[in-house]
Amino acid sequence: MKRSINSLAVLLSLSAILAVSCHSGSGSSINQETPTRGNIRIGVDEAYQLLADSEISTFESLYKNAEINPVYASEDSILHLFLADSIRLMITSRKLTENEEAYLKEKLIIPRTTQIAWDALAFVVNRSNPNSEIRYNVLKNIFTGSTSSWKQINSSSKLGNLKIVFDNQGSSNVRMMIKKFGITGSLPPYCYSANTNSQVIDYVESHPESIGIISVNWVSDPNDSITHDFLNRVKVVGVTPDFDPAGNDFYRPHPAYIADKSYPFIREVYTISRETFAGLGRGFIQFVANDKGQRIVLRMGMVPATMPVRLVHINKE
Repeated sequence: MKRSINSLAVLLSLSAILAVSCHSGSGSSINQETPTRGNIRIGVDEAYQLLADSEISTFESLYKNAEINPVYASEDSILHLFLADSIRLMITSRKLTENEEAYLKEKLIIPRTTQIAWDALAFVVNRSNPNSEIRYNVLKNIFTGSTSSWKQINSSSKLGNLKIVFDNQGSSNVRMMIKKFGITGSLPPYCYSANTNSQVIDYVESHPESIGIISVNWVSDPNDSITHDFLNRVKVVGVTPDFDPAGNDFYRPHPAYIADKSYPFIREVYTISRETFAGLGRGFIQFVANDKGQRIVLRMGMVPATMPVRLVHINKE
């Protein structure tokens, strides 16, 4: 009898251990994820790759149990992944449309949008190009098709026909230029697309007659090895404001001129999340929107959206 009782006690103990083991295994990845712990796949507009790389590496250095796996692609591709539930969070330069929000709400998902920065498009030219300043109305003529050669910009130029190069056809950079200049049809035939922002730099370096269009974070941090390399290979163009398109004051996409809107090609940068619980995505967004993350935004040549920026006026002599 004692042996039977002892055997029953052992079986009950084993059952309890197995039950605990099974319980800890099922759904453990969800139960263990917190705003500072877990694993998440996010989508990033390739225009913001350098910004995202810096934010992610800093976040992961602070929270050792957090792993963020970015997918870098065009704006169109990232949006497709987001709506298809292949990523929980994306970094992009546009908000969701009403139709996109309605689609998610039908699936009982309330997207959360947070502005994290003000960004700018930078125009870059070959270092041998003497034209490092271009008026806003000239750029408008280029993108609407009425100016197609450097001699139309500068009669003494020895360069030939213009070549405009974007990162890719589905990029936010293309969308911004189309919206900015009210282009309803196709871009002019001298506009080309590369695959990435780094390939835009490669193209401009090897084609003196070209103008490249990239996000400012690719050419704004001289302490970053990639940015330092790019700044040695191309130069950033100064542009007149859109409120004084034919003027003589030229501005480059410096944070001060983005903040006071003297530089005309600026846009917002957002994080958009579809998380339905307080997971790692929420923790990462909070980090980017708070002090440490916003300092990284400023270092990348953008203007922080959630912390004040102090502007110092310097009189021109």
